[in-house]
Amino acid sequence: MVQPLTGSAKMSSLAVGQPQAATGSRGAVLVVDDEPTIAEVVARYLHRAGYETAIASDGASAMDAVAALRPDLIVLDVKLPRIDGLEVMRRLHGEDTLSPAVILLSGKSRELDRIIGLRSGADDYVVKPFSAAELVARVDAVLRRAGSRPPARMEPMQFGELRIDLSARRVYVRGQELQLPQREFDLLLYLARHPGQVFSRDELISAVWHYSFYTDTSTVTVHIRRLRAKIEDDPARPRHLKTVWGVGYRFEP
Repeated sequence: MVQPLTGSAKMSSLAVGQPQAATGSRGAVLVVDDEPTIAEVVARYLHRAGYETAIASDGASAMDAVAALRPDLIVLDVKLPRIDGLEVMRRLHGEDTLSPAVILLSGKSRELDRIIGLRSGADDYVVKPFSAAELVARVDAVLRRAGSRPPARMEPMQFGELRIDLSARRVYVRGQELQLPQREFDLLLYLARHPGQVFSRDELISAVWHYSFYTDTSTVTVHIRRLRAKIEDDPARPRHLKTVWGVGYRFEP
């Protein structure tokens, strides 16, 4: 069952309680939880924060709602009837035209469970019970990051002999395609889309890996080293991936 809560061309109106009118849409959020009280409270808070909101109560309805409403983000409970949240997320990632950001909700607080959720593709992971106000702040943060992502189709980016094909997720140097794992591609793309801007390893962990709690940032150094070996003529004197000592890394076009 899907319950749209706010009035718009994208999500029509159906009152649940008396939510305040959104003061200019900041995006569309689908709340998926089989506990009606939780779903309605979260949707109401998001609505008051300016988001268009809708509710689905199970995994199958969530898939239908995403296809029909095209939300920017899903607040998705892991434990759902019919199709669980992780399977919903997996299916969405398998659809080229459906790519909303995802915040997982779960009663499991172990670090392993959070890591599994994030590595499965979630943009954030929130443990129940939670503050609705904090969840709204997390939605804000995830959509800010998502706003910096490229659209589904864009022209390739060219930097001298380095070419990044965003649509195909391929990278070429002097016309030869490189074999880049997902995180190497994502890291290169993120830096390339912010030329000249310096990012710390903590910032890159948050932006590329989406781990707000990840303490071992040495993985960034490892990925930078691997990228340099693949895209730079002389990795010891890189043209594109520069180290800013004591701070982090920047991309030079």
